Amino acid sequence: MFQKLVNLNSDLQQLVDKGYALSVDTTNHLIVHDIPYLDSTGQLRIGAIVCKLKFLDKFRFEQNDHQIYFAGDTPHAADGNPVRGLGGGACTINLSPTFNDVVVQRSFSVKPKGAGKYKDHFHKLETYVGMISGPAINKHNANPYTFRLREEVLEDPVFKFRDTLTSRSDLGDLSERLSNEVVAIIGLGGTGAYLLDFLSKTPVKEIIGFDHDYFHVHNTYRSPGRLDEEELGLPKAKVYERRYQNFRHGLSLKNQCLDEESSHLLENVTFAFVCVDNGDSRKEIFDILIRMRIPFIDTGLGVKRSSAGDLSGMLRATYFSTEDADRVREKKCANESEDPNNLYKSNIQISELNALNACMAILQYKQIKGFYEGENRTFDTRFNVSSFLMVRENAFNENED
Repeated sequence: MFQKLVNLNSDLQQLVDKGYALSVDTTNHLIVHDIPYLDSTGQLRIGAIVCKLKFLDKFRFEQNDHQIYFAGDTPHAADGNPVRGLGGGACTINLSPTFNDVVVQRSFSVKPKGAGKYKDHFHKLETYVGMISGPAINKHNANPYTFRLREEVLEDPVFKFRDTLTSRSDLGDLSERLSNEVVAIIGLGGTGAYLLDFLSKTPVKEIIGFDHDYFHVHNTYRSPGRLDEEELGLPKAKVYERRYQNFRHGLSLKNQCLDEESSHLLENVTFAFVCVDNGDSRKEIFDILIRMRIPFIDTGLGVKRSSAGDLSGMLRATYFSTEDADRVREKKCANESEDPNNLYKSNIQISELNALNACMAILQYKQIKGFYEGENRTFDTRFNVSSFLMVRENAFNENED
């Protein structure tokens, strides 16, 4: 993998040829180890430079900014003063656990002379190394060109393409909070399909889906993605697995419903989403999840015609925590029997409502996992289509029976 990056990026080849000890992290950062510098007392210290990589595809990247990060103290000149012109300030970034020895403490910001933009990573790093390591090279005959082999390029265990979105925003520490999750989506209809789309772009370890229905034309009007005529008539599970299997690992979609007979498939699940429109099925699924102590969010939407003939409706996301599942169930937020007046049973095209319902669920899930700020006390959230009002009901008082 590392050699392929070298072969396809000439600036990386130049860095290797010069003798830099390089690593590429799954967080899409280039790490340059063995960088000598002077501390405030003139003693020799060794740090590391870290640069963001902007990948153009799976293997090719380009240089796109003038900043670096530094793992080490403030570099000093021979006179004992900090090296002039480095700019920047204190900051931290999150690398993968493999590089926990590289602790970024500050950033530097030096624009190149004349051109205003670094030609490539070789140009950029040579400039910074000259400034940071120059005093140490002169005083201690230190050498940043160690030719040491640190060529680790970690394969992402989840994504088949590098997650440059997370690295660009430095959200690696938050994404890590989802990395051990095994999530089930029960029902891959409209809302379930959008949830799958959202979840597939998170670093959850595994996604397990259940749906025994087949993919027809009306399904494409209330689910994400383009229609391939060859998909019509195939099981939904097969259609969606095809769509996302080139994007990520850990995707297992089952062409079956979830019932007591198949409940063993939830053995390693840490969280579930229930996206079914049949009350009787919902009841059985609730029984299984509560018995297995799997926290879950149940989604639902109801649509009906108003007296004026247009549509009104309500969207719902209800969180059943392991501790409070029985008490939430007693609130009867979700129908556990059939509602013959629910027009959603017909093929009214409401993709925007399905998408919004999925958004409500995924936002609450990420809040529960600490990705978004919040007290996690809400167990029922509702959105009124007519008024655009959203209301929520908070968790139980500790003294409530």
